Amino acid sequence: MVKVEDALIARYESKGHRFEVLIDQKLVDLVKSGKTVNVSDYMAADMIFKDSSKGDRASEEVVKEVFGTDDFPTVVIEIIKKGQVQLTTDQRRKMLEEKRRQIVEIISRESMNPQSGTPHPPQRIEKAMEEARVRIDPFKSAEEQVNEVLKAIRIILPIRFEHVKMEIEIPGTEYGKIYAELTRLGQIIKEDWKNNGSYSAILEIPAGVQDQLYDFLNKRTKGNVDIKLIK
Repeated sequence: MVKVEDALIARYESKGHRFEVLIDQKLVDLVKSGKTVNVSDYMAADMIFKDSSKGDRASEEVVKEVFGTDDFPTVVIEIIKKGQVQLTTDQRRKMLEEKRRQIVEIISRESMNPQSGTPHPPQRIEKAMEEARVRIDPFKSAEEQVNEVLKAIRIILPIRFEHVKMEIEIPGTEYGKIYAELTRLGQIIKEDWKNNGSYSAILEIPAGVQDQLYDFLNKRTKGNVDIKLIK
């Protein structure tokens, strides 16, 4: 649950009644992206208010009259979908910063410079977003906004989303140290155990993850790894 002082107020007015709930900003993203969620995990208080600043609760009868149900999660989701989320200046700033960070992370991970075949570092993407005067919506998910951001920064940066295939080979004794991270970084599309006991795999990853993969494998295996990009 989120602390009351950090919560956002989602407010909805209908049939002369006002309804407010105190929520974590993450719940807005989850609801608007249509994801299934345990609402109570993202509430500062498990109640429907008519005035949250005074602590006045909305009556069950009025809630049922307006929403057709008094089921708490259903009502909260309806308030978020149909109402407005009230932000303080500080809350809005923090949400925008977090959303910007998420968008930069996605673009940096998934994209590459087609001229050099190398990833764009996050700092370069952030600078391009500033130059293009990209506007971020704090209430839309980062994934929803990536395409619009890409359109804006393409006039500044040569950039495209691309996946690459990497072939790796390590001693079999190193397998347990790296397998879980390989599946997190990308998709293993082929794997094999060699006669000498070594493990090999072809991994498809976002272009921007290449350096991360090199760093991880070399660190975990202490350089005991062969890696090559498959053209």
